[in-house]
Amino acid sequence: MKKSRILSIVLTTALLGLVLTACGKSQSSNKKHLNWTTNASISSLDPSKAVDTNTQQAVYNAFSGLVSPDGSNKVRLATAKSYHVSKDGKTYTFELKHTKWSNGQELTAKDFEYGIKRSADPKTASQEAYYMANIENYTAISKSQLSPDKLGVKATGKYKLQIKLTKPQPYFLNLLVLPIFYPQSESVVKKYGKSYGTTSSKMLYNGAFKITNWTGTNDSWTLTKNKEYYNADKTKLDSVKYTVIKDPQTALNEYQSGKLDQTTLVGKQQYSSYKNSKDFHLRKIYSVRYLTLSNKNEPAFRNVNIRKALSLIIDRKELLNDVLGNGSTQARGIVPDTLASRNAKDFNDYASVPDAVNGNVEQAKKLWNKGLSEIGKKNLTISINSNNGEDAKPIVEFIQNQFSKLPGLKVNLTLLPNTVATARFLSGQYQVAVTGWSPSISDPISPLNIRYSTNAMNTAKWSNAEYDKLIDKSNDDDALNPAKRWNDLVDAQKVLLNDQGLIPLFQPAQAELIKSDIHNVRFYGNGPIWDFSETYVK
Repeated sequence: MKKSRILSIVLTTALLGLVLTACGKSQSSNKKHLNWTTNASISSLDPSKAVDTNTQQAVYNAFSGLVSPDGSNKVRLATAKSYHVSKDGKTYTFELKHTKWSNGQELTAKDFEYGIKRSADPKTASQEAYYMANIENYTAISKSQLSPDKLGVKATGKYKLQIKLTKPQPYFLNLLVLPIFYPQSESVVKKYGKSYGTTSSKMLYNGAFKITNWTGTNDSWTLTKNKEYYNADKTKLDSVKYTVIKDPQTALNEYQSGKLDQTTLVGKQQYSSYKNSKDFHLRKIYSVRYLTLSNKNEPAFRNVNIRKALSLIIDRKELLNDVLGNGSTQARGIVPDTLASRNAKDFNDYASVPDAVNGNVEQAKKLWNKGLSEIGKKNLTISINSNNGEDAKPIVEFIQNQFSKLPGLKVNLTLLPNTVATARFLSGQYQVAVTGWSPSISDPISPLNIRYSTNAMNTAKWSNAEYDKLIDKSNDDDALNPAKRWNDLVDAQKVLLNDQGLIPLFQPAQAELIKSDIHNVRFYGNGPIWDFSETYVK
């Protein structure tokens, strides 16, 4: 994998003041309509071009892929009623349910074949097509050396789909939850041409809902129940209206007055004021914020004792409680908690290294002095890069303060507009950067892969031969052995943490209010976030 969603250099929402009023009564009581809010509009309803979270949120609820996410690193069958994987792990065969498009037309395996090949076509310019890298002929197709029709995806029957890979890919089923693998109607795509997906009316849907009332430029749209959905009897809601509200305080006021059934809480003050409310929910987001140290731009960071000292000097509890105060939790590695589990135990229960994620001032100073001696220096000056958002400043100032406890260390801050800070990070123009990773798929390989020595996202240029060997082993020799592959990935994170290849800080949380009479809203820490297919009001 080349990349996943790149997080902003730090959090992107500002801490805002709170006006306390009594919570209004839910307008959803005894109704089948919800009013939801989000902070940004959608960009396209074309599954091949659904990249940002808000767009994928809408598309996910309006389409049904072969499989759907089912929490942690699990998937559940959706439009596929069964599947079979060949002994060599390279051929996936799916038997489809007999389903329909929202206009009543029959949906067949040809629609999946067409949709996937369209996403692979360079002319479509899908930003997530690289997730097809292991499908037969994708590489040549991506370089326009072969026709997209040669992709290893084929309808071998009216309700049978076959996908051929170049090599086993243990997490391939997890990839299939992404919109680029959704079915698309060839006749509809050709009918609307360049305007396909630009408005809600120029689409066909096969999910629990249809998108309505989106013109392509407005800041509201509605999920309207799709009566042709194969599982429509379990879809209890008639509609969910989305409204873009960029100001968290405005959204909170709308929630309190009963005009909204949900809102996201932002900042320490809002979190503290509502954490005991019956409407309160705290969601763990599948991402980790960490410090990355450039071995390329600061030779001192090539010394493991220097790296370990910088990690040990940070008081994570103070960061979580006094600086953030929003329910975020301590990171235990580069892999987020709850992203993946095995035998009912979280990945980090196996793979965390306490000394690499906790503070110890005394030990930090010992290692710092040892490291300085090893590199022949008595002092050091470094710079931390970050964006200049109101929420970023307290975090980087805290890190600056913590680092300054180390004798002989001077720390400068370079605060830049978010686009500039991100560009500099991606081009490796930094010494220390506060950044993070949000995996698009629920498998440890996604965050672990970005520290592989030749990965383009490894802008710090940290490298470790044992680490690379374990990642390669998980992708090749042990690809068909789930237990061995799991152990490879566990050992890889341990190597990364023991060598302090990065400095884990925290795992963000999403605090939100949802009216207490609303039930069974599925939440996912990455990807689509909310699933309303079986939500009901009571």
